[in-house]
Amino acid sequence: MSAANDSHGTPYYFVPQPSRHPAMGALALFLIAFGASQWINDISWGRYAVLAGFLVLFSVLFQWFGDAIRESEGGQYSQRIDASFRWSMSWFIFSEVMFFAAFFGALFWTRAHVIPALGSLDNQLLWPDFKAVWPSEMPGVTASPAGTVAPFETMGPWPIPTLNTALLLTSGLTITLAHHALLADRRGSCIGWMWLTVALGATFLGFQAYEYMHAYHELNLKLTSGIYGSTFYMLTGFHGFHVLLGTLMLTVITLRLMKGHFSSKHHFGFEGVAWYWHFVDVVWLGLYLVVYWM
Repeated sequence: MSAANDSHGTPYYFVPQPSRHPAMGALALFLIAFGASQWINDISWGRYAVLAGFLVLFSVLFQWFGDAIRESEGGQYSQRIDASFRWSMSWFIFSEVMFFAAFFGALFWTRAHVIPALGSLDNQLLWPDFKAVWPSEMPGVTASPAGTVAPFETMGPWPIPTLNTALLLTSGLTITLAHHALLADRRGSCIGWMWLTVALGATFLGFQAYEYMHAYHELNLKLTSGIYGSTFYMLTGFHGFHVLLGTLMLTVITLRLMKGHFSSKHHFGFEGVAWYWHFVDVVWLGLYLVVYWM
C-alpha cells in the first residue's frame, strides 16, 4: 500500500489488486516436488513435470519481480513498505544462517562425538578395524565397514580454496565501494565496481567447478566418500549455489543501474543484494577454515 495526496492535499492510499503470482508459484513448486517423486521411481513423465514446474516458476519470478520493479520505480512504495522489505530480507538471511548452521553442526557433531564414540572400546566388536581419525578414510587407514567406502584423498586449502577466499574477500570490498559510489551519486563508478564484483563471483564459480572435477577424477572424492565426502559437497556445494544466485542478482542490479534505476536515497534493491553477498562471504570464511584447514 502506498500513499499519495489528492488535489486538496488529503492523503489517500493505493491498494494493490489481488495477485495471481503466489498461487502460480505454489503450483510450480507442486509440479517440481510431485514430478521429482515420480522421476525417482522411474516414471518417465516425472522429468517433464519437473521441467514444466521450473518453467512456470521462472516465469512467475520474472513477472513478479518485474511488477515490484515497476512499482518501486513508479514511486508507489512508502517508507512502511521499504521497512517491510528490510525486515523480510533480514529474516531471509537469518533463515539462511540457520540452514548452514545445520550443516556445520552435523560436521562438528561427527568430528567431536561420532568418530570418537565409534573408536571407543565398547564398539570394537561391532567394527574391529575402525580407526577414530578424521576423515573416516585415509591412505593406509581402514575406517569404513568392510571397505565399503573406496579410498580417497582429502581436499587441502591450496591453491584453489585460498584463491577463492581472496576472490570473495575482494568482491566484498568492490561491492562496498560500489555502494559508497551510489551514495555519492557517482553512477558510472558504481556500475564499474558492480561489474567487477560480478566478474569476481563468476571467477569463483569457475574455480569451484575445476576443483570439483579435480576432486572427483583425481582424488576419488565423491558424495559417497563417507561422512567426509557428504559434508564436503553439501557445505561447499550449497555455498556455490548461493554464490551463483548472488552473482545473478548482482548482474540484474547492475543492469538496473545502467537503466537509471536507484538513487542515493532510494536503493534498497541494491542494499538487499549487498547484504546477501556479504553473508555469502562470511559463510565462505567459515567453510575455508573448518572444511579445508581443520
